Amino acid sequence: MHFISGLPRSGSTLLGALLKQNPRFHASMSSGLYALVSANLGIMSAGSEVSLLMEASQRPTILRALIDAYYAETTTRHEVIFDTNRGWSARMPLIEELYPQAKVIACVRDVPWIMDSVERLTRRDPFENTRLYSGEARATVYSRVESLARQDSLVGFPWSALKEAYYGEQSESLLIVDYELLARAPEKVLPLIYQFIDEPWYEGHDFNNVEYTASEFDEALGVKGLHTVRRKVSFEPRKTILPPDLFKKFEAMDFWNDLAASKANVITAHRQEQRGQNES
Repeated sequence: MHFISGLPRSGSTLLGALLKQNPRFHASMSSGLYALVSANLGIMSAGSEVSLLMEASQRPTILRALIDAYYAETTTRHEVIFDTNRGWSARMPLIEELYPQAKVIACVRDVPWIMDSVERLTRRDPFENTRLYSGEARATVYSRVESLARQDSLVGFPWSALKEAYYGEQSESLLIVDYELLARAPEKVLPLIYQFIDEPWYEGHDFNNVEYTASEFDEALGVKGLHTVRRKVSFEPRKTILPPDLFKKFEAMDFWNDLAASKANVITAHRQEQRGQNES
């Protein structure tokens, strides 16, 4: 059992599509497991009547049973499960207690480019009021981006959760994967992920034939293409559509380049540049 987390628009869907090419692996865009675990944990915690009727030692047993039941059919076909949700970064102590050998893979990207990517999708259909925003928050690019940055919103919450994990006690179980590097060189990055989870390399990966869509999920949010993966893995440089002041406001938020302050494992272009300098 492993977990995929990290920031939105940062390659988690791409990573899941690549991993599921291995017939031993199960990976998807996202799952309902995190919500189920969180809800049951709340029911069993202090302040709930249920908590008075059970022992604290029952909680991990119940949560493991819930997870086993959720993936009961999947484990008949696959040996390794990757459950995806951006909230797992905030549950590192829980993951360690339930599955001590589990790893968390977090996909990241410079925050201004995440905002740019979401804004592009929003503008793609001017006849749709996406559910990503509510009320006045959808009025302008400034209100939309500020809305995304709130700590309970699409970008702000996973960024805060990942920062907690990066500097936390369980950081050794965390692997940071940079979107740009994954898109530019999947043949180099994916083997490193296999090493991190201690799995034998699968020779059948095809980086020119990767497809994944979740059109029903995206249409329910009113954001077409949110979880669409192109057939060929590649990185396409572009100019931002954000106003310069707004783009600049969210720069320098890439805490994962603070390599000396965490025991987390990091696969980023910054780390590769540092290695190159050290080797030369």
